Amino acid sequence: MKPRLSPVMLAGTGSDVGKSLIATGLCRIFRQDGYSPAPFKAQNMALNSYATPDGLEIGRAQAVQAEAAGVACSTDMNPLLLKPSGDHTSQVVLNGRPIGNRDAYEYFRREGREELRAEVCAAFDRLATRYNPIVMEGAGSISEINLRDSDLVNMPMARHAGASVILVADIDRGGVFASVYGSVMLQTPEDRERIKGVIINKFRGDMRLFDEGRRMMEEICGVPVLGVVPFARHIHIEEEDSVALGSKRRKAEEGKVNVAVVLLRHISNFTDFNVLEKDSRVNLYYTDNPAELSEADVVLIPGSKSTLSDLHWLRRGGMAKAILEAAREGKSVMGICGGYQIMGLEVNDPDGVEGKIASLPGLGLLPVRTTLTGSKTTRRVDFTFAGGGDMCHGYEIHMGQTHRDPGAEPLCVLQDGQEDGCRVSDRVMGSYIHGILDNREVIDALLAPYAGGEATPALDYEAYKEEQYDALAAMLREHIDIDRIYEIMKGDDRGTR
Repeated sequence: MKPRLSPVMLAGTGSDVGKSLIATGLCRIFRQDGYSPAPFKAQNMALNSYATPDGLEIGRAQAVQAEAAGVACSTDMNPLLLKPSGDHTSQVVLNGRPIGNRDAYEYFRREGREELRAEVCAAFDRLATRYNPIVMEGAGSISEINLRDSDLVNMPMARHAGASVILVADIDRGGVFASVYGSVMLQTPEDRERIKGVIINKFRGDMRLFDEGRRMMEEICGVPVLGVVPFARHIHIEEEDSVALGSKRRKAEEGKVNVAVVLLRHISNFTDFNVLEKDSRVNLYYTDNPAELSEADVVLIPGSKSTLSDLHWLRRGGMAKAILEAAREGKSVMGICGGYQIMGLEVNDPDGVEGKIASLPGLGLLPVRTTLTGSKTTRRVDFTFAGGGDMCHGYEIHMGQTHRDPGAEPLCVLQDGQEDGCRVSDRVMGSYIHGILDNREVIDALLAPYAGGEATPALDYEAYKEEQYDALAAMLREHIDIDRIYEIMKGDDRGTR
């Protein structure tokens, strides 16, 4: 039996420094080394969520980390999820179920925080009895001292777990010395002692150029630099933050099936398009520009956390007109989840679930009508697509109910006989099912009018993801002192400060 390891927390000098990626890699390394690891993030803020096997909702990053660890994901891995629905409000998902919308100021007030703290600590405690070790992830920066008393996810959580903290810093954005030094020195003496090392992430160029910088950082901060990790563009791990979409705003490409994903203001679950993006027949890009949209063969309208707000934006900015023109020209238009709702005749919100807009006409491409409700559907589904074929797989996470007009044709039939979505032709369709485009049968049907019968080897996406987790683990083993991390987690960290 493997020795018990203390938890380790990847905390950050800021947001988007790479904590999630390194936590994913450590989960895979511990699994490779014979341990039974599991990820944990007390509080996550993301629109890219995932359905657990028991039909509950967590952040996508923890689902990815669980996959790297080789275990089924559960809400104990991410007990508190905030899904932004506007500049100042978020839907609060506790233990996999929504408990309402909260204003940011209201949410971060001290009143009521202890109830949430008790919930996230209980989730960690349950997880810690089943797995060894727990790979924890902080959120944002650990040096937001104005939020110290209300913090649920960073150093207070590390104290509860008895976790050693490794600080992750992004050298690519600049100011790495100041960000690391400030993050360490702004801690209380107790919390500063908990920080056992630093990982410098996203380094470009010759690693030897940072040898002197490494020595200087250790000297001024009093903690060892455990590794310098290169900017790894060659490794593809599903991302949670839509910041990643900035690199995917390409344009149309001759000789490919050009697929444009509408870049909604509140886009969610953009990982729906990862498999399609890797198809050799496809050039997939994200755009909020009507002119760029007009160059596409296929238009995909993704999920949205705020369907009515995004529908209003589509009309105001000219994107709605461009989508309708694409459909008139015989191009393919497909909506998923919120995108499916947008394609219908109308979207109604009589109870103000999303905000002040009570109703808007949809794009009118599908004979369906949606009523938003406070209840949420969260489940995994098996289904057949467009009238038959092999069994496909996906999941649903949506608010509201959508009803087809009499005589309208469903797009999918679920294994239990329920119907999903709507299609008016082979080129205009919509579905509530996230992951629908992970299925080869669906991709081939979508591309059939444009790919000219060209055959391409099917991508085994599960095998592909396993390869990427192994590649990530190999890269971290090369550039991080994993033996030192084991020493820290075994409590043998004398002399590391």
